[in-house]
Amino acid sequence: MVREQYMTTTPGTSLERPKNEYVYKIGIYGWRKRCLYLFVLLLLIILVVNFSLTIWILKVMWFSPTGMGHLRVTKEGLRLEGESEFLFPLYAKEIHSRVDSSLLLQSTHNVTVNARNSNGEVTGRLNVGPKMVEFHSQQFQINSKDGKPLFTVDENEVVIGTDKLRVTGPEGALFEHSVETPLVKAEAFKQLRLESPTRSLSMDAPRGINIKAQAGNIEALSQMDIKLHSSDGVLLLDAETVRLPKLPEGTRGGSGISQGLYEICVCPDGKLYLSVAGASSTCQEYSRVCQ
Repeated sequence: MVREQYMTTTPGTSLERPKNEYVYKIGIYGWRKRCLYLFVLLLLIILVVNFSLTIWILKVMWFSPTGMGHLRVTKEGLRLEGESEFLFPLYAKEIHSRVDSSLLLQSTHNVTVNARNSNGEVTGRLNVGPKMVEFHSQQFQINSKDGKPLFTVDENEVVIGTDKLRVTGPEGALFEHSVETPLVKAEAFKQLRLESPTRSLSMDAPRGINIKAQAGNIEALSQMDIKLHSSDGVLLLDAETVRLPKLPEGTRGGSGISQGLYEICVCPDGKLYLSVAGASSTCQEYSRVCQ
């Protein structure tokens, strides 16, 4: 800006205009002005680029007032639509699937679910690996829809709460120790076989054992002896015919020698006893054994 001096003269008088001795310039001129404009232009470019990137990120990440992408924030918690990948541990109180789909947990190595107490200690752990499913806890229980326990495992026992346990393997079920059950039954039109290859087979019941075959035979096979013992009571064979086909038969010898053979005799009340075999029958209808 230039400050100018003005002088008034009367008409007819000629005066020389003084020279401008002092000139003051206010503002930015030259290379400074160009640098300022360039800096402002650069700021505008950065602002436009940042605004464009922000719009692009919002569009790509699917930001909305209710969430981001497949993640929705509702009153009940967080809702994920579709497949999601977690790179770090996930902490949640409850995990539910959608009504019309199942819940799938998938991993390239294994899936581990931990339960912790208020102190942060692990109280239960479920580990699903490529070859084994492991569960670490004091008790494992499977319930039905109505809350009935179907399968329970703890340190002392295994409880199966179903009405029927079905074993479909071709080799049956193998038990290394004792088994307690009210009923052992085969499927329809299939045989039931109780076998102990190298040891003895024992069946105990406080109020009796009932072995029943509605359509077929009952066979008891043993390499050694088969013993039927009743500590308090009788052994009852209730059948139309009782046969012992492989009993050795004696030959008639002289002087009534028994040849170490015995005869099985039956009392009128059904009691059986042995009598030394002779040339003829040695059974007596009124024996001392029958009294």
